[in-house]
Amino acid sequence: MKPIEAAVLRTLLYADVFNFPMTSEEIHHFLIDDAPASLKQIEDILATSLFIREHVEMDCGYFVRVGRRALIEQRMAREKASQTLWPQALRYGTWLARLPFVRMVAVTGALAMHNAASVHDDLDYMLVTAEGRVWLARAFSILLVRVARLGGVIICPNYVLSESALEQNKKDLFIAHEITQMIPIYGHPLYWAFRAVNTWVADHLPNADKTFRDEPEHPPGKFGLTIKRTLEALLGGKLGDRLENWEYQRKLRRFAGDMKTPHSAAQLDEKRVKGHFKDYGHPVLRQYHERLREYGLEEVEFSTSGD
Repeated sequence: MKPIEAAVLRTLLYADVFNFPMTSEEIHHFLIDDAPASLKQIEDILATSLFIREHVEMDCGYFVRVGRRALIEQRMAREKASQTLWPQALRYGTWLARLPFVRMVAVTGALAMHNAASVHDDLDYMLVTAEGRVWLARAFSILLVRVARLGGVIICPNYVLSESALEQNKKDLFIAHEITQMIPIYGHPLYWAFRAVNTWVADHLPNADKTFRDEPEHPPGKFGLTIKRTLEALLGGKLGDRLENWEYQRKLRRFAGDMKTPHSAAQLDEKRVKGHFKDYGHPVLRQYHERLREYGLEEVEFSTSGD
């Protein structure tokens, strides 16, 4: 087994945790290795390697580990669902961008990978806010969540953080993947600042130095920008400070019990609101390492906790 063959297989095994067959372009972009490789190298390995032929199946341009070929039809159905859902994600993402103190909006989760389970899947977002207004920005986003729910749409601003807290504490493969697969739709300069302070991502995914899918900036229109700036002016001083602290303390009391959940990945402080009381990263990495052992790749280790 050549190192590049092992890297391709590792990449497919990680995607297999999510029942996600991959194209050659996706394998290249999200390659799990310690050094970058060209798309031509990946395509050549997929086309000529006897090792890959033994362990990988291909159909309709998708690659998946042997025995999981049935997932390809599901992947194609999810691709169609994601394409249908994407305009809706942009529409609500633009509404999030109109909210006061929101400086960046990015689509995250399954939809960012075009792997939405259905046209009714959740719309997941990460928001970056102005310094000292994380909780107020989140409160405004929750109002939008409730409005969207009236129309049967579930939007989830799962991760809200201040523009002064861009560096991630956890530096494992799961978080690296979450960062590289997100698609910014507003605040592109801040997105690249976010990437710049998380250069450790390249230790896991050396080819993913840019977004896999490009999406142009979707800024608020003139009227929306006027409302946004007006609310920021009203809530930018002492009144805003008091409301920010009140909301922060109120939520700390409400979620105090949830924070004690085993393997919780939640972060609730003055700079971050991450309501993941169930850590999805831990079971994903555990299942990934089980697959590595199954294929004799257990010598490749990745951290499952912060540095």
